[in-house]
Amino acid sequence: MATESSPLTTHVLDTASGLPAQGLCLRLCRLEAPSQQWMELRTSYTNLDGRCPGLLTQSQMKPGTYKLSFDTERYWKERGQESFYPYVEETQKFHVPLLLSPWSYTTYRGS
Repeated sequence: MATESSPLTTHVLDTASGLPAQGLCLRLCRLEAPSQQWMELRTSYTNLDGRCPGLLTQSQMKPGTYKLSFDTERYWKERGQESFYPYVEETQKFHVPLLLSPWSYTTYRGS
């Protein structure tokens, strides 16, 4: 049985090592109306390829504002590395490519 593709995707690359960022914890939240509070939908980890398949199904996706938070502090601590950014949060796009190093991060509009 095929897995339903997610309308929201991410791909994280560790630019310090030149490899996918495997094991990076991330949280997906949606801004709820009318309370304007963030509701956590899912916590997950990137796979061997730095991707996190199945973040959200088509049936779970509804109009609104979503936030994807990457726990970069924990990721770098687990690798014995200090980091300038303890987390990265993105609230736009449907595909979030993230290039990550201990001292910087870059997101860009993916294809």
